[in-house]
Amino acid sequence: MVRQRIVWNFEQALAHLQDDDSLRAEVLWALSGASRAQASEFARVWDTLPVEQRRRAAQQMVELAEQHFEVDFNALFRHLLNDPDAQVRVNGIEGLWEDEDAALVKPFLALLRQDPDASVRAAAADAVGRFLLLAEYGRLTSTSADTLGETLLAIIRNLDEDLTVRCRALEAVAYWSDEVVRQVIATAYDDAAPQMRASAIAAMGRSADHYWRDIVARELESPDPRMRFEAARATGELENRAATATLVQLLDDPDREVQGAAITALGQVGGKLAKRALQRAAASEDEFLSALASDALQELEFNEESEFLLLDIPLDEK
Repeated sequence: MVRQRIVWNFEQALAHLQDDDSLRAEVLWALSGASRAQASEFARVWDTLPVEQRRRAAQQMVELAEQHFEVDFNALFRHLLNDPDAQVRVNGIEGLWEDEDAALVKPFLALLRQDPDASVRAAAADAVGRFLLLAEYGRLTSTSADTLGETLLAIIRNLDEDLTVRCRALEAVAYWSDEVVRQVIATAYDDAAPQMRASAIAAMGRSADHYWRDIVARELESPDPRMRFEAARATGELENRAATATLVQLLDDPDREVQGAAITALGQVGGKLAKRALQRAAASEDEFLSALASDALQELEFNEESEFLLLDIPLDEK
């Protein structure tokens, strides 16, 4: 006997949200692409749910949106930004990660400056950094990069602020092209707190400033796995091919996250040595390394092909 698949509509999914706390993906999927009227009805129902049920549903919605690009909960995630529960507010911020609507800048700044929970302020710092990057690319006309940068800078310099929030603000401000950023990162790198120093390395990579290449390369050999992880990621972002041999050595690092960061970085820096290392890792029996290396190898080969095509384009004769 073939089981008939149930197709849920928005109203049915909302009713299920109220009656059943063991949510299935196909139920949540029916909430995707909500209209303005549907988003208002969702908000009415959502506010009646117990906190644990809201937490589970919000987390599942974020995970579903990450796994399936066609799922769109953005109108619903916006309501979550005002939820009484901090964990749900964080989920709301994370769910809006790919939403580039400039109208989000104001609520994100408000959460960064005023939310009573440090985890929410930290997530908001990440979100503000994303819009700072858009502003730097000229894709945000309603708010200047300087406004966002100065806000993040004030958070970093506020020693009464939670350390994690300050670290996330540091990583976010790295996207700013203002000349003050180098000094801010350098100061953070000299900080006594290991977490702040690790965030400084992350900021070096995000800045895309080759000034930091040597420092980042040295930290690839740090005894602290957190520093090696951030340094590997930053090396890839800075496209420092001179550090390729050290990245290859990190494929044998005892820390899995460091190994993964090194593989991704090899795909970014490119070159023959990186390609051979990725080919070996892709052919290994280690499923973790093999899967990551295969993805990195595809990126490397795509970039190589793109460079070849650019070189093959004839210049117009003057």
